[in-house]
Amino acid sequence: MTTTTPPPVHGYDELARLMSLMTGDEKHGPAATSTLDALWVLYDRVLRVSPGTVDSPGRDRFLLSKGHGPMAYYAVLAARGFFGEELLPGFGSYASPLGHHPDRLLVPGAEISSGSLGHGLPLAVGSVLGLRAQGLRDPRVWVLTGDAELDEGSNHEAIAYAGPAGLDQLHTVVIDNASATYARPGGIAARFEAAGWSARTVDGRDHEELFAAFTAPHPGRPHAVIARVAPGR
Repeated sequence: MTTTTPPPVHGYDELARLMSLMTGDEKHGPAATSTLDALWVLYDRVLRVSPGTVDSPGRDRFLLSKGHGPMAYYAVLAARGFFGEELLPGFGSYASPLGHHPDRLLVPGAEISSGSLGHGLPLAVGSVLGLRAQGLRDPRVWVLTGDAELDEGSNHEAIAYAGPAGLDQLHTVVIDNASATYARPGGIAARFEAAGWSARTVDGRDHEELFAAFTAPHPGRPHAVIARVAPGR
């Protein structure tokens, strides 16, 4: 009989070491590190998905729309045992499954292939509608975007639709590191609230604030968490 030993599971303190294993050009380091804490809290305390349930119909879905800086995503997936850390040093190389943009056919645990900005939130809306069509009301769909992605019109179409449609299975995390080109009256949260969403703004490095915002009740409405991260941190 052949047995397979699952990859070890690591804690938050190991994330810096795991990220340091990924070298080479086009790392998009600031884009990656800005997402690190939100990703960790989601995978460690919120998302109902594990290496053993990646194909379960009842799993939560996480969509990385901010896919052009995936180093933190890969580090968190490795830390949670979705794949072994031995894959990390090959990041971005020809033979590696860990590309500069995640590929759902190659990266264990990845729900979508991403990197082209503005697609994740519309895909998340479609995912919720697909789950509802199958009678699956328990799985939650989470999508992580960047504040600059909200410059893309496709996101605003998704925001405008999801609120009135009452897609309460939908959750959006916006990493706000002040990189957007266009300002929004009242801030990012106000944009979501105007479309009928529940929204909270928190410190994107504070794990307890993130957890409280991620788990806040929002019956009948989709939920947005704006995680502010100081530029350059």
